[in-house]
Amino acid sequence: MQRVIWKGAISFGLVHVPVAVYPASSEGGIDFDWLDKRSMDPVGYKRINKRTGKEIDSADVVKGVKQDSGDYVILSDDEIKAAYPKSTQTIGIETFVKAEEIPFYYLEKPYFLVPVGKGDKVYALLRETMRELGVIGIARVVMHSKESLAALVPNGAALMLNTIRWSTEIRPAAELSFPPEGKSAVGLKDAELKMARQLVGEMTQAWKPQDYADQFTEAIHALAAKRVQAGQTTQVTPLETEGAGIPESNVIDLTELLKRSLGGRAAAGAGAAKAELKAAPATKASPPKPSAVARKPKRAA
Repeated sequence: MQRVIWKGAISFGLVHVPVAVYPASSEGGIDFDWLDKRSMDPVGYKRINKRTGKEIDSADVVKGVKQDSGDYVILSDDEIKAAYPKSTQTIGIETFVKAEEIPFYYLEKPYFLVPVGKGDKVYALLRETMRELGVIGIARVVMHSKESLAALVPNGAALMLNTIRWSTEIRPAAELSFPPEGKSAVGLKDAELKMARQLVGEMTQAWKPQDYADQFTEAIHALAAKRVQAGQTTQVTPLETEGAGIPESNVIDLTELLKRSLGGRAAAGAGAAKAELKAAPATKASPPKPSAVARKPKRAA
C-alpha cells in the first residue's frame, strides 16, 4: 500500500478539490550504505574544516551564502526558518496552458493526486474540463518546506502533479557551442542524410517503457541474492526512524463557488481595464508623468 505524503486541496478560482498526494515514481539504482568493517556499524559524515583538516563541533558550524565577490552572507537558523515558505496545504493553480508549451526538460518529479472526502465530483469536473480544453494547470505547492512550481496533468482517470523546474534553474544554451543549424551549414551530403534517415527509421518503434531496465541494479540485486542463499549476510543495528502527521482537508460547495469565481474574474478584469484607461496619458504627444509610470514588480521569492 502506497503511503500518503501530503494532504490538501487543488485550488482554482474559489473552488477547492480535496486531494491526497502519493509518489508516482520510485528511486532506482543501488544505495550503498557505508559500514565500519570492524563492527558493522553505520558510518556517517564528519564535519571537517577543509583548511585545517580537523573535525569541528556542530555548534561551531554556521550557514553561509557565497556571493559573486567570494564573500559570504552568514544566516542564522532562525532567519532561514523565517524565510521558509508557509505550508498552506493548497495546490494553487495560477493559470492553464497547452501541454506542448512546456519543454520536457522542465519536468522534474511526478505525483498522483487522489480525491478524498466528498471530492470525487469536483475532481472529475476539473479533470474532464482540462481534457476537453487540452490544457494543463500551472500551480504552486509547498511540500517539505519547499515551494515548487508544478504542472497539473490529466492522465487517464487520474490527475497527476509533476513538479517543474524554475526558469532560473535551466542553464542558457548560449553558454555552450553547437554546430550551426541547417544541413548546408555543416556540409551534410544528401547521401549521408538518406542513410541516416533509413537507419533512424529502422530503429523507430512504439515507446514501451517496460522494455528498458537498469541492468547494473539488476546485476547487483542478483549478486546480493546469491550471497543471501549462501548465508553470507551481516546484521546491522537499524537507526531509529521518524514519522510525520498528515493534516486533514475540507469539502466545498461546487456550483456556488464556480459562479463566484467567474464573477470575481470578470470584476477583476473590468477593474484592471478601468485603471489602465485612467492611467493613460491625455494625448499621444504628452509624455507620462513620473508618478504614472508603473514600477516593474519584483519576482516573488
